Amino acid sequence: MDEVTITRHGGGSSGEYHAQLSGHQAIGRLTWKLRGTARVADHTLVPSAIGGRGVAARLVEAMVADARAEGFRIVPECSYVAALFKRHPDWADLLEQG
Repeated sequence: MDEVTITRHGGGSSGEYHAQLSGHQAIGRLTWKLRGTARVADHTLVPSAIGGRGVAARLVEAMVADARAEGFRIVPECSYVAALFKRHPDWADLLEQG
């Protein structure tokens, strides 16, 4: 897999995770908004130029890692995020129903 750099942007009531592959200008994004103490993962967007390389999964994994480190829960409003939660029962403790 290409080298992927994940950065975090925003905070407070909303934010984004950005993923950039080395050698590419396109940026993948996972957006979230705060609902109570949980973060609602509402959109995962990966441009076709960097698609098919696991970028979306890396974005979700970064959010899951932050949830573990920072103690928040995740509402998987985005269908891709919801599908990953179904594939990872070990993330169930982070799940907050919308």
